[in-house]
Parts: sequence; C-alpha cells; structure tokens
Amino acid sequence: MAEQLTVVLTKAGRTKIRYPATQVADDGDRISVRAPWAAEGVRDFGFVRFEPGDVFVEHFWRTRWYAVKEVWTGDGVLKGWYCDVTRPALVRSGEILVEDLDLDLWVSADGTSVLRLDEDEFAESGLATSDPEAAAQAVRALDALDDQARSAPGLAALLP
Repeated sequence: MAEQLTVVLTKAGRTKIRYPATQVADDGDRISVRAPWAAEGVRDFGFVRFEPGDVFVEHFWRTRWYAVKEVWTGDGVLKGWYCDVTRPALVRSGEILVEDLDLDLWVSADGTSVLRLDEDEFAESGLATSDPEAAAQAVRALDALDDQARSAPGLAALLP
C-alpha cells in the first residue's frame, strides 16, 4: 500500500495549507505524491482554473529550490505545470515540509504559455534583505525553471 503523507506548505513562518497526499515515488532526492485539489471551491487565475476533481502530481526535491506540480483534470487531461519556488523540501515523520518563497511559474500543457508569477510579492516579501542567499537561490530557481520550460524537452525532463 502506498504511504500516506501530509504536505505542509508554509509562507513567512505560517502554515498556508496542509493536505493529505499519497506517495508515488521517492528516489532519495525527489519525492513525488498525488493529491486531489485541496483548497475550497474553484480558484480561477485567468490562465488556468483549479477546481474540485483536479488531481495534482507533485514533485518535491530535498536539494532543489522548487517544486513542480502537474495539474490534471479528474478525467486525466493535463492542464499544465504549476511550479513553486521553495526552500528544499524536508521530509520527516510522515510529512513533507515546504517553505513557499512567493515566486511561481505556470506552464500550459502544450508548452506555449510560460508565465512568471508573483515577482511583485517576492520583491515585497523582504527576503532579499532578511536572507539574501535564499533570495538569490529563489531567483536562480525561477530562472532555471523558466529556461527548462522553454527548452525542447520542457519540464517533463525533470520528472519521472
């Protein structure tokens, strides 16, 4: 039976959301889980809608400053990839602990839309002053994800 885990996403020292997930893989660096859309109702970003029935296959790394989330409809159609810039994941005691650093990237399923998100929130967060090394890692992570998304193999090259 697949291991049940709880994903705990924090931001600025507070728990943003926690939700149950089923582990699908763990190679020692990348841990992957499957989870239903965990928030209430529909979240419409304009470029994509997350809604009840959606399934997220989420990939967290213990050594990388991001997480990549494949977003699928309930009937198995890929919507795209939502990438969170985070500190490296900490996996312990049945939990995956991840600290959100504000920067995000959206990549449509067909790869034609690559959107950098929340750069204003990141600038306002004060991380560049409070933790300049983490801020630099975050910017490098967003740039690396953006470059990978625009490459021929795309984000799929990062995933199993």
